[in-house]
Formats: sequence, structure tokens, C-alpha cells
Amino acid sequence: MTATAVNPSGQTPAEEQRAAAAPSSFPVEPDPGTRRLNTAKAIQEAIGSQMEQNPEVFVMGEDVGAYGGIFSSTTGLLDRFGAQRVIDTPISETAFIGMGIGAAVEGMRPVVELMFVDFFGVCMDQIYNHMAKIHYESGGNVRVPMVLMTATGGGYSDGAQHSQSLWGTFAHLPGMKVVVPSNPYDAKGLMTAAIASDDPVVYMFHKGVMGLPWMAKNKRSIGAVPEEDYLVPIGKARVARAGTDVTIVTLSLSVHHSLDVAEQLAGEGISVEVLDLRSVVPLDREAIVASAAKTGRVIVVDEDYQSFGLSGEIAATLLESPDARGAAFSRVCVPDVPIPYARELEYAVLPTHARIEAAVRAAVGA
Repeated sequence: MTATAVNPSGQTPAEEQRAAAAPSSFPVEPDPGTRRLNTAKAIQEAIGSQMEQNPEVFVMGEDVGAYGGIFSSTTGLLDRFGAQRVIDTPISETAFIGMGIGAAVEGMRPVVELMFVDFFGVCMDQIYNHMAKIHYESGGNVRVPMVLMTATGGGYSDGAQHSQSLWGTFAHLPGMKVVVPSNPYDAKGLMTAAIASDDPVVYMFHKGVMGLPWMAKNKRSIGAVPEEDYLVPIGKARVARAGTDVTIVTLSLSVHHSLDVAEQLAGEGISVEVLDLRSVVPLDREAIVASAAKTGRVIVVDEDYQSFGLSGEIAATLLESPDARGAAFSRVCVPDVPIPYARELEYAVLPTHARIEAAVRAAVGA
């Protein structure tokens, strides 16, 4: 048997590399600085940096190599790290997600891309009965440090099987962290935190926040991002805009729409607080309750389906808290229908600027 080299610290070289990349070695939410990236490049940068620091980090999925991911989440990584660490897979989600789980169990840290979250149905057994449960079923002895990265959201006439959000589906199933960045800064920090986590993390990015030139652009898809590695803590919400009259609790692309509404209504004297959840699991209930207690009115804006999901969980959180129990509550979500293909019908069900504005006006009686 070949002996494993051990350093004076008592750690093997691989263990030292893991320790160097541990969360404690990264600053937490530093000043963003002035360098500007779009969200796609921020994700690429986070993955690439962790691959440089830790040889156990690798990427796998459909079209993640030469194509760079269909939403540019892995562009440039193949050229830097080669085909053994950036692995294009066949169209078999069950197979390559299962492979990622096996690699994670053996000590690797895979970032596995499920091209669209809508495709989870063909591989849900691997995701929920294996990735999410192995730690529990092993009595805590086996961990699955794996990131399952996937694209979400509508607005591009992609049809019913390519346009859903579904973070509520994954949040409902114990054993996985679920993170949803809305901007480049959070995208990099949350990806760094996800790769460093010893738990499986579902990392969900909306196509509309990626800042890609061939998709609809918005000013918030490009923002300041530090060059160094840093963490955005998983489970900590962010007050994206402070306000006093009404709180919008939201996430992902809906943060952009909500901020646009808040800026518009500020000119009429309506003060809107926008709380960006950033993580669905863990859910920052304290931040939700604190904002609700401050404004006395809460609107949940959620591009996931209305029934049995995140908006209902937030309503229950408010009802169960003595500090926020009296807050008025409403929600702007996707009705319980498949996302339509036709643009007019699709935008009728999505949480658009117009629907959010109407909900704010109704809440404050304006």
C-alpha cells in the first residue's frame, strides 16, 4: 500500500487544501468595490477560483464544456482546467447527477448543472432519495458536499417545460440548502459558500438575472463584484432597499422588478422596503419578521406557484410571530397553471412590474 504524505500539521496535502478553502478563510460580504461583472461572469469566477484552490472541485453537466453552459455559467472553464475537470455529459440527468453524488460521497466537491430546473422530474430519485438523504441515513457519517446548479424562470417564451422556478419544491424536501441569487455580488458569494458547504446545495439562477446580451437586459444584472473570494452567508436575507410603508419579500428576478416599483413609487411619497431572501433554505425568518414589524404590511412577490409554496410559508411565519402577527399580508405569485408559451399569456401570469405596483397601491390604499 502506498503511504499518504502527511505534513507537519498532521494533514494530508488534500486536507490542507480543503482547510485553506474552508469558509472561515473567506471574508464575509466585503465592500463590493467598483469592478463590474454580469451575473454569469460572477458565477464563472466563483467556480473557477474554487477549482484553482481545490483539485477536488470539478464541473459536470450537459454543454458545460466547449459551449460554456447554455446560460454561460461555465464559459472559459474548459480552457483553464481541461476535460477531466469540466465534463460534458450525455443527456441523462439521472446518470450524471448520480455520478456527482457518488463523487461527493467519496470526498470530491462537484458542481453539477441541471440545465433547466424543469428537468428535475427525470432525476428526482437521485436528488431527493440520495443527495438529500445520505447524510441522514448514514447517521451523520457520510456527507454530500455537492452543488446542484440549475436555471429557472420565465419571460422568454420557453414554454411550460422550460420556464418554471420551483424553488418551493426543493425547499419542501428536507436535506438540501436552496439558494437563489438576484445579482452578481450575491451570485459569486453564494456560489463560493455553496462549494465550501459540506451539505448539498441547490443553486438556482434565473435566466433574467444573468446579464447575457441575447436575453432581455436590465440594469441590475451587472454590478460591482470584488476580485477576491468571499462568502454571502447561506440563510441570511438582505434589505435591498429600506422603507417604512410596506415590505416586499422577494427573491431572484422579482427583486429587480420590486426595486423598480419602489423607485417609481418613492416619487409619490410611498416608501417600499424590499427584502431579498437570497436563500430559501435556510429561510431568514428573523429578517422577514423584523421588516414586517417595521412596516406593518407585507407583500410576497414570488415567481414560483402560489399554492403550497414559499408565499404560504412566509404567511405562516408572520402569523406565528407575536411581533408580526398584525401585519397586513398579500402576495403576487404565479397562478396554479403551467407557464404559457404565448408572450401575452406568459406575462399575464408572471409577477410583473404592473402586478407588483398594483399590490403595493392596494396595500397602502393609494
